[in-house]
Amino acid sequence: MIPIKPLSAVRPRAATPEGVDADALGASPAQAALAFLKPGSLHLSALPPLSLYVHFPWCVKKCPYCDFNSHEADGDFPENDYLDALRADLETALPLIWGRKIHTVFIGGGTPSLLSAAGLDRLLSDIRTLLPLDADLEITMEANPGTFEAEKFRSYRASGVNRLSIGIQSFNPQHLRALGRIHDGLQAQQAVEIAHRHFDNFNLDLMYALPGQSLAEAEQDLMQAISYGPPHLSLYHLTMEPNTVFAKYPPALPDEDASADMQDMIAARTRQAGYGHYEVSAYAQPGRQARHNLNYWQFGDYLGIGAGAHSKLSFPHRIVRQIRYKQPQTYLARAAAGDAIAESAEIERNALGFEFMLNALRLNAGFAPGLFAERTGLAIGTIETALNDAEKRGLLLRDHLNIRPTELGRRFLNDLQQIFLEDD
Repeated sequence: MIPIKPLSAVRPRAATPEGVDADALGASPAQAALAFLKPGSLHLSALPPLSLYVHFPWCVKKCPYCDFNSHEADGDFPENDYLDALRADLETALPLIWGRKIHTVFIGGGTPSLLSAAGLDRLLSDIRTLLPLDADLEITMEANPGTFEAEKFRSYRASGVNRLSIGIQSFNPQHLRALGRIHDGLQAQQAVEIAHRHFDNFNLDLMYALPGQSLAEAEQDLMQAISYGPPHLSLYHLTMEPNTVFAKYPPALPDEDASADMQDMIAARTRQAGYGHYEVSAYAQPGRQARHNLNYWQFGDYLGIGAGAHSKLSFPHRIVRQIRYKQPQTYLARAAAGDAIAESAEIERNALGFEFMLNALRLNAGFAPGLFAERTGLAIGTIETALNDAEKRGLLLRDHLNIRPTELGRRFLNDLQQIFLEDD
């Protein structure tokens, strides 16, 4: 997720009112209003739900397939300094989200379960002090089975974490070694047992189509995971991401036919076990969908703090993306100076249709057409050509109540999403 800097010690930068261009400040109210009415400006009738993402950039060992912003902790990491930086970062961001309630919190990494119990408690205390929180707040924390200590996780729960996401990846020792994981199969089982003891809501991450993995081995991993009765499963196809060790030295992976067989097996076994397949890689028992991730897929807002964290923030007449500085030492210095943002840009009006569909089409149940206008400020007719094209190709179904990918569209999701990029 110790000395706490008072609010006055890290003064937030001066902020403009929501949606007001800086060069409109000092103008009369009428002139400021006219700045919004220039061609191409957006008109959001309501701001979407807001989530908070907190990034923890350190891990014990960098996995060869990982392209996340994570850095091996060389024996230790500056926990107190990083918690100071997170608070300073959050304080500086407050003017952008004044009055908005946080509906979900996700602490990801890296390996945030390296945080001490006191450190995690400090982080959540700072968040509660600075932000208005939903009464039914979902607080998820990622955890690596190699870092599980029963007492520490009992403390995490007492501090307010009410959902764990456990990076199992596989229960097979051979495949865990191939993936460079720091835990073994026994530690994976023990982690699930500890999670069961202290959390009634948790997710298990598994990967398939692993180096040398057979269909039977993939099925054995899945059935072992299901046997623990997790409320949520995330099942990811291993991909060779750029700038990873696997991309540079590719291992031998199952071919496309074998991968397709694994996908079919996963669909059948999860359905038989009562899990609903609600998003590309996500399966949940009834009522146990990941609310934080759903907000992403429905083009909700999120404030990201921490090294390399991303934000998407809506204002009445614009939508902005931000990226924090990635390198931990750079982030520590910049956050302390009240300047943690490395990049900030408004999403172009003609890119909003694709951005929305890139996310929403991941949901098997699709979305109501009205959500498009609510989240983008654009009429659904702005993507009419692409919708017609996708429908003609059999990749999309739509009526006045719902727009959703067909089974074919889910199989060829990249092709479906590409249609909306081309229409851009």
